[in-house]
Amino acid sequence: MREKEVIMMAKALSAAFTPFYLPVVGLLALFVFSYLSLLPWWIKIYILLLVCTFTILLPTALIRTYRRYQGWNVVEMGTKERRLIPYVISIMSYLLCYYVLSVNHIPYIIGSIVMASLMIQVVCAIVNQWWKISTHTAAIGGVAGAIMAFAEIFSFNPVWWLCLIFIMGGLVGTSRMLLRQHTLGQVTGGFLIGMACAIVAVLFV
Repeated sequence: MREKEVIMMAKALSAAFTPFYLPVVGLLALFVFSYLSLLPWWIKIYILLLVCTFTILLPTALIRTYRRYQGWNVVEMGTKERRLIPYVISIMSYLLCYYVLSVNHIPYIIGSIVMASLMIQVVCAIVNQWWKISTHTAAIGGVAGAIMAFAEIFSFNPVWWLCLIFIMGGLVGTSRMLLRQHTLGQVTGGFLIGMACAIVAVLFV
């Protein structure tokens, strides 16, 4: 496989597994494996659309607008010094999502997914002041941590799902290193931070 094709695949993986998808993946898992599978389909769609709006569409649009206003490309905005405002935008969007879910009296277990994502964003934003942590692998680590936590709550065997998540985490982490966005330590640290935050948010917050 030629170098150009490898880089294109790395870019595709990075784009496909953007950190903003974590809450949606968590919700889909809940709608399949928990008592929330009993909810009517239209309520599931409503919740998914609500979460998608505030955790994917809103922060993506605002960050893209900010990047264009500054005249930066994706790589230029990826530097440690320029990541603070995107973090703030993401955190505010997730806070707004959690508030809207609370106002609509959505089950707490759903809010815990957003809370886990919010906690990951906050911790990564703090760490980023000293070390350019990988939010891509932090998000995948968050999925792994959430699956572990929900396996404890709902008593199901998470082994095969965790195997899949670890494989995807390895692929995404490798793509971030191939694109020279992060080092091995940064992608590993991001995964561990995401996993720990998700476990704490789901089980103890």
